[in-house]
Amino acid sequence: MLLPEIQDKPHWFVMRDLKRANAKLPAYKQLAELQFEVFTPMKETLSIHDGKRIREKVPFIRDLLFVRSTRETLDPVVDKTPTIQYRFQKGSYKIPMTVAEDEMKRFIHAVSETEKPLYFLPGELTPAMYGRDIKIIGGALDGYEGKLLTIRGSKKKRLLVELPGFLQVGIEVNPQYISLL
Repeated sequence: MLLPEIQDKPHWFVMRDLKRANAKLPAYKQLAELQFEVFTPMKETLSIHDGKRIREKVPFIRDLLFVRSTRETLDPVVDKTPTIQYRFQKGSYKIPMTVAEDEMKRFIHAVSETEKPLYFLPGELTPAMYGRDIKIIGGALDGYEGKLLTIRGSKKKRLLVELPGFLQVGIEVNPQYISLL
């Protein structure tokens, strides 16, 4: 039996896409066509098609996507499509992983404000890469707080925005908006 708070209200569910990497219709496109709100962290890569180099956006983690929906509207799609699955919480029986609405909106907004986000998996960042605590004052990311990302040799200032337990992203910010805490 599902918890009532997961059943009724829309949540950001953490999902898996088991399709091959070269599938014509990956889960994030399939669910978007079915009018679900879907977010997949994308990165830009160079690939060769018909002998020409083409820049294209591909998922940063091929099998990870976030879908905002109620459980009762998403369940029929998951049951009908064997390559789309919920990610379940460890140590519990069939309780799907969810991300808080405000955390997800904050993360999506931050990613949408930069052309080339730098994604990091948990554990990829070393303590030396965490810079000073900062707050953004003004601009598109006004009010965001976090750590400054320190990458050796980089001249760009980046704010680290975290989706706890899943990803961190380095967002390029204009130095005039940075305030040290």
